[in-house]
This record gives sequence, C-alpha cells and structure tokens, in this order.
Amino acid sequence: MLKSETQKLPSSAELPCSDDTPVDNEEQNFIPNFLLFLLEYIWGERQDWFFGVDMAIYHTTGNNVRVPIIPDGFLALNVERCKGGEPRSSYVMWEENNVAPILALEIVSKTPGGEYSSKEALYAQLGVLYYVIYNPRQFGGESHQKLEVYKLINGRYHWQVQEPVWMPEIDLGIGRGVRNYGEYEREILYWFDEEGNRYASTEEELEIVRQRVESAEQQTEQERQRAESAEQRAESAEQQIEQLQRELERYRQQLGDLPDL
Repeated sequence: MLKSETQKLPSSAELPCSDDTPVDNEEQNFIPNFLLFLLEYIWGERQDWFFGVDMAIYHTTGNNVRVPIIPDGFLALNVERCKGGEPRSSYVMWEENNVAPILALEIVSKTPGGEYSSKEALYAQLGVLYYVIYNPRQFGGESHQKLEVYKLINGRYHWQVQEPVWMPEIDLGIGRGVRNYGEYEREILYWFDEEGNRYASTEEELEIVRQRVESAEQQTEQERQRAESAEQRAESAEQQIEQLQRELERYRQQLGDLPDL
C-alpha cells in the first residue's frame, strides 16, 4: 500500500468498535471470553498476543475499509498485548503492521451469519491461518459437525478432522471439553497442550487441588484408622497373653497345693 493511500485510512479512534448487533445466545459471549481468560492464565507472562471478543477487525480487503468483519473471537500473535499501553477498541490491521489474526472463531447461532460461506472466504482472503466454527446446538441441521477447525493451505481451508486440533504455529490445541458447574455440566471449548491434555482454568485448578487435598486427608484418616486398629489388636493380644500368663500361674499354684502320693 502506498504512503498516500495509508494516510487516507481512518484511525482506530474514528472507527466504531463493533456493529452493535446483539448476540443470539449465551455461547457467543461466554465461550470466547472463557478462552480469553484461560489464555491469560496460560500466557500470563507473554506480551506478544491479543485475543479479541466480539470486536471489529478493520482491513483493506473489501470495498470499504470502514466495514469490518466481526468474529466472535480472534487471536493475533506478534502484536502488542496492549496497544500503546491502552486497551484496543477495535483491531485495525493497518495499525498492527498488517498482522492478520492467526485464528478466528465463529459460534453458530440460530440466525444465519455466513459462517460456512462468506465469512470463510473473507478470512481466507485476510490470511487467517485457522478458522474455527463451533455449532454446539447444530443450528441448520446435522450437515456440519459441532466443532470444525480449518487450516489455510495454499489459499483454501482444509478441515482438520482430529480433535483436539494441535496448532503448532500457535503452540496450542483447541477442542471441546465438559465443565462442571455444580448441579449441571456444560460443553465448551478449551485450549490443549501438544499431548492432548486440557488446560484447566484457575478455579478448576483450585478444584483439582481441593480434591487432591481431600483425597490425601482421606488416605491419612484411613491410615490412622488402620494404625489404631492395629494398635487395638496389639493391645488385645497383649491382654490375652497377660490373661494366659495369669491362668498358667494359677495352674502352677494348684499343682503345688496337691498332696504327694
């Protein structure tokens, strides 16, 4: 892009952060935010990434630079964690050295949103390496899987059928997992490591620790009870020996009292 053309592009301060279209269901808001919070836990020390939720991505691919694409969630690498030390209101590619998101996430809702058509084509044009479509309620029938992850290869998206899908360029995997909420369980998306182990959130880690502490306490109590039982058996055996010794002494006394024949 020529310098004169760059100067004509609007700044992030001039552009809206979204199109203010409300989400259709809870998953569209909760799942991307959960992935963001989990990523903050995993990459807490890193400052070279950004994960946007329901945020506009402005680009120069379309006919109008003021018309963004707004995924439910997206991940960009090799960018500032906080742009200029301030939170972003939108992701403006010409202000990010034209770094495209490496991953885009769409949660399918009851209202058709072009997840399997127009959005897929635009993400490919932008150069988004991984395109993730999550359709937990399978809106539109069962022609698609609940989770489909595509990788951009030679300009076209190819479905990665394994799950969780390992993404070496991100050093993370993505897949589904069931989270316990006390009285009910819920399927959501998680990040995974290369061995296929799911990364747990902080509260889940605390719950795991709590369960381990409870298990250790139960084992300790069982060992204490076994020790007490062994001690009681030893005391009982000692008492029996003492009783036998007293009976033996009594028999000896009785034998000593017998007259000589």
